[in-house]
Amino acid sequence: MKIITGLLSLSLLAGCSSHAQTQTQKGNFKAPWDEWYFTFSTPKALPAQVTLVKLLDTDGYGYVFQTIDQPQGKSVGAWSKYIGKGFSPFNKAKAPPQMIKFCWDSIIDKKVYETTLFFLPDTQNKMISTEPDWYNAKETYYFRYMVIGLAPEGKVRVWLQNNGRPNLLQSSTKITTVSGKDLDMCKGETNFPDGYEYSEGMKSFIKDKKYPYGSW
Repeated sequence: MKIITGLLSLSLLAGCSSHAQTQTQKGNFKAPWDEWYFTFSTPKALPAQVTLVKLLDTDGYGYVFQTIDQPQGKSVGAWSKYIGKGFSPFNKAKAPPQMIKFCWDSIIDKKVYETTLFFLPDTQNKMISTEPDWYNAKETYYFRYMVIGLAPEGKVRVWLQNNGRPNLLQSSTKITTVSGKDLDMCKGETNFPDGYEYSEGMKSFIKDKKYPYGSW
């Protein structure tokens, strides 16, 4: 992971909208924690791999992640209300995100996707809020655990884990996903340059099921 400051941080997200770049809200979100974490999830037996992540936070810092905590998930038919792993050894930042842009191989779709997430203040404010921990009221719970779901058809959703309750869908997040000739940052970014193969587990799971194998 690399951290770059100042104007260079904006260039990390080249290809994002100029509107998003002018909305840098530097220093407006004082966090009560040292780091927040994001993890990825996929439906059961419909795997994906994330190859590159670029993040711009509300302090104006840019991050590049090439070592990434890869997606895991067990949801069948629809997203579970409790997906996400909490802490991640790799996917973390110091201030709430303004934007995240990432490349991912959808093995089930046999293609590369490029996704951009643009976060509004309601997400950023929620991430710096606190409440008594559901498991122990003497402890404090911080909404600093983000989950990004990757599903067939290139569908992406974003949640915050919610203190023992169902995850909070971040419905205000602007999500843009492209593939094929529309790839920019992610052109040539793949872990499968020789093509995709379904595992026996995948073949068994999707047998007699209709694509996209659920409602995502």
